[in-house]
Amino acid sequence: MRPLKGIVVLFSFFFSFYAAAQAQSESNAFAFKLKEPITLDGQLDEEIWTNAEGWNGNFKQYFPSDTSYSKIQTRIKIAFDDHNLYIAAVMENLGPRKYVSTSLRRDFRGEQNDAIVFVLDTFNDKTNAFSFGINPYGVQREGLISNGGNTSRDLSLAWDNKWYSEAIIFENHWQAEMIIPLSTIRFNDGTQNWNVNFYRIDSEYGERSTWTPIPRNVPIISTAFSRKLIFEEPIKKNSANISIIPYTAARTSSNFLEGTSERLTPAVGGDAKIGIGPALNLDLTFNPDFSQVEVDQQVTNLDRFEIFFPERRQFFLENADLFDSFGQMRSRPFFSRRIGVDIDSATGQNIQSKIIYGARLSGKVNEDWRIGAMNMQTATDEQAGAQGKNFTVLALQKKVFTRSNIGLIYVDRESLALDEFQQLFDPAAFNRLLGVDYNLNSADGKWTGKVYYHRTFESSKKESPYSFNAYMLFTDIHWNWSFSYQDIGQNFNPAVGFVPRVNFKRINPDVSYLFYPKSRLINRHGPKLEFEAYWNEEIGQTDRDINPGYLIRFNSLSELQITQRNRYIYLFRDFDPTRTGGDRLLAGTDYTNRTIQVEYKSNPRNVFNINLDAETGQYYTGNFSRFTSEMGVRMGYLANISMNFNYARIRLPKPQNDADLILVGPRIDLTFSKKVFWTTFIQYNNQIDNLNINTRLQWRYAPVSDFFLVYTDNYFPGDFLPKQRSLVLKLNYWLNI
Repeated sequence: MRPLKGIVVLFSFFFSFYAAAQAQSESNAFAFKLKEPITLDGQLDEEIWTNAEGWNGNFKQYFPSDTSYSKIQTRIKIAFDDHNLYIAAVMENLGPRKYVSTSLRRDFRGEQNDAIVFVLDTFNDKTNAFSFGINPYGVQREGLISNGGNTSRDLSLAWDNKWYSEAIIFENHWQAEMIIPLSTIRFNDGTQNWNVNFYRIDSEYGERSTWTPIPRNVPIISTAFSRKLIFEEPIKKNSANISIIPYTAARTSSNFLEGTSERLTPAVGGDAKIGIGPALNLDLTFNPDFSQVEVDQQVTNLDRFEIFFPERRQFFLENADLFDSFGQMRSRPFFSRRIGVDIDSATGQNIQSKIIYGARLSGKVNEDWRIGAMNMQTATDEQAGAQGKNFTVLALQKKVFTRSNIGLIYVDRESLALDEFQQLFDPAAFNRLLGVDYNLNSADGKWTGKVYYHRTFESSKKESPYSFNAYMLFTDIHWNWSFSYQDIGQNFNPAVGFVPRVNFKRINPDVSYLFYPKSRLINRHGPKLEFEAYWNEEIGQTDRDINPGYLIRFNSLSELQITQRNRYIYLFRDFDPTRTGGDRLLAGTDYTNRTIQVEYKSNPRNVFNINLDAETGQYYTGNFSRFTSEMGVRMGYLANISMNFNYARIRLPKPQNDADLILVGPRIDLTFSKKVFWTTFIQYNNQIDNLNINTRLQWRYAPVSDFFLVYTDNYFPGDFLPKQRSLVLKLNYWLNI
């Protein structure tokens, strides 16, 4: 642990006080106490809105430049009473025009949408925030920002809650009126100020602008840059936030491979969300059902390791950053998709295990401390020989310095005992993890980093059951460089985590530089160099990548990137490069391959847009060409039709197999109104010899309350013989008490 302590101290000493946040010459925002009620209609004709005082404007450009004021004016005004926060926004234009909305479905995302977004840092920690947005057609989105908003992944739109809004389009502007219940958000009771920022996305001029200036080299959701929202008097919570979300569902399915079927089976269950104090939330679930979740988008796997698929189940997503922020992408101590999955003792295949209940307490204790605690229980499946599991996760996070934090995590998976043990849990089948993470975020957003040490514990003592990582990233307007060192022991085994490989050490320095030309066509461009190497004590070097490249981003929001890849791979297990059951390359052999990769993303505001990723060159003992494309056509906000097409052509000398791997995935997303949606997703994958059809009808008959009808089918693509088929109906209702 001495190296870990030294690195943490070094990070803190040099970088936590690197720079103060950018000083703002403009004034803060002011929230007025309402004297008369507001009618939510989007008209802004109440006295609080017609008064010229108190409007916040003078938005600065974020893109394409960050050195001038916005071409188009935006004005925001905020009010409150004992129960609600009220926001009015006026988005002006230079003349009549049309607006882009990719859909009328809630939680829109992307640079192509017109929208105004409000970021509320209610605990003034410049690390976590609530985000509320609306577009000209009145489509809402709400989300949670974590980890300082350092990357686009730090914005999660999975969080749902009730709030209300209306938008109206006029000839030369559009405007919005919003009511956010104070019970919906968490804040310190009796506080008189929050950190806030507002940003606007405009499709006509390709412009993004912010109330508080943000450098264009950092994400627009960054919480490092904000100003104060000062309330006319301290705000308090006068009502509890208690929501009951019951559901009823029915399911029928057939498994043609095994000759089994499931009759139409009803189910009931539900969730409850209970506010505890001003800043904690207790989530409860009983007999949860996740039928409305779409199937995973399949990929062509040319790698030697397990592929990560993100969590999609709603219960696990709210406040997920408290648990998911530990570790990093190659070593996650907690991965919620392990819950509800078990192994059939006869076949060794993954099977779904029924979740009986779940409980999660999460949120802020005060401005410096966050806590998360979760417990879930799955049922025993005697037919599959799978014992029920109990999962416990505890997370504790303490803010240090301006925006950094240190956290502790504990994960415990216990298996229910067989009768001979005469106790609740099997003493020989537990898996536990204990870890500590330090997350660095400098005040000015230029320095970010992470150091962690995790260790697993099982019934038998094992050598080197640890995972360690130290990472540092610096970014400014021109330079972006990072350095990472990782060490995972050979017996590190987080059974409730995600670790695709163990027993390696990894070093990964990257550097890039950006030029900003005075050009109507090109917004920025520059070179990059990536280096990555893996090794272990037994073999030595096992992997190495040296990848020079060049990036060009255009003012139209399109991008072009060219990379020359140089790979070295040592096989420590026999491996079939095509994954088609052919002869394997032998363990102990090594390969050096060179390829060229071209990536292109078109202007997302266009009616027709396309993303391309092509790579060609050497592949183990032969060569390959890989082509991935995603093409989309947008028909206003009524329909989005897209086609994912992946093709990999692999040619290897005998006795290995050649392969032509094809993955085709058309998707049709229809929006009939802001309440009725129909999505159909088809996936043909010849690597796994499967044709999958998933179609889902959603009717949002009340705020955050839905009826789902989901049909899923799987076929053998050659003769269209069925494999598995299911039909699910589900009805849930969100009731605030």
